[in-house]
Amino acid sequence: MPLSRDSAMNTANVLSAALPYLQRFVGKTIVVKYGGNAMTDETLKNSFARDMVMLKFVGINPIVVHGGGPQIGDLLTKLNIQSEFVNGMRVTTSETMDVVEMVLGGLVNKSIVNLINQNGGKAIGLTGKDGQLLHARKLHVTKSSPDMLKTEIIDIGHVGEVASINTSVLDMLTNSDFIPVIAPIGVGEDGESYNINADLVAGKVAEVLRAEKLILLTNIAGLMDKEGKVLTGLSTKQVDDLIADGTIYGGMLPKIQCALDAVHAGVNSAHIIDGRVAHSTLLELFTDEGVGTLITNRRNA
Repeated sequence: MPLSRDSAMNTANVLSAALPYLQRFVGKTIVVKYGGNAMTDETLKNSFARDMVMLKFVGINPIVVHGGGPQIGDLLTKLNIQSEFVNGMRVTTSETMDVVEMVLGGLVNKSIVNLINQNGGKAIGLTGKDGQLLHARKLHVTKSSPDMLKTEIIDIGHVGEVASINTSVLDMLTNSDFIPVIAPIGVGEDGESYNINADLVAGKVAEVLRAEKLILLTNIAGLMDKEGKVLTGLSTKQVDDLIADGTIYGGMLPKIQCALDAVHAGVNSAHIIDGRVAHSTLLELFTDEGVGTLITNRRNA
């Protein structure tokens, strides 16, 4: 059944409005952290995969970094392994790390690769062990409170942070028309595996590649002010002010700090976007309105 004249004109207007963005971003690298509802809802999973395929098709180089915390938790529960968290980070024993590798490097990673491939793309799944992609060092967590005489250092096991990234692996794949899909598992100098926060991995990948954009998919509409309105078009200084006055707090702080670090390191912009919206990546990239919060390093007037 042919489109009505109004529908056809609307489609043409949408495509025409996207043209300047397509021209601006062709040949550029965009790093996307994939997680939350976008990773569990079937409709959103397919829209995300199609977004990645389209970006590659029009000459943009997407790199996907994914999480998988809920999936890890589910398997640990089935195996009767108790989950413990310190400062929001999973305590990762050797036994737990085996499960993390099975879930992130296997089940979740390959399902994303398969989804992109089924939608016409060419995806390759990686962990930090492949081509020594992610070099990790052990993350030391400190705990302090007013009633403690001194700061306590807590060992949370196989939890790491990014020490360095082998960009040649990613360059080879993107230049060969593949979409890299990265599980956030790093390898230390001792050969041990380390579970790394996916936001941090995405941010560091964006930094070392000097990506055009870092996009972090979330389960909220974006950064909000104290009245609940979504904030966008923010400078890094404005974000610092929002942290200082308590507008940004709690669990959002690490994600925002990751975005700030990336922009300060040379990434053109960082985006906190609503992954609950179908095709949210395309909407953020190719429309004036977007679907989240944009952070740049521009100076205030």
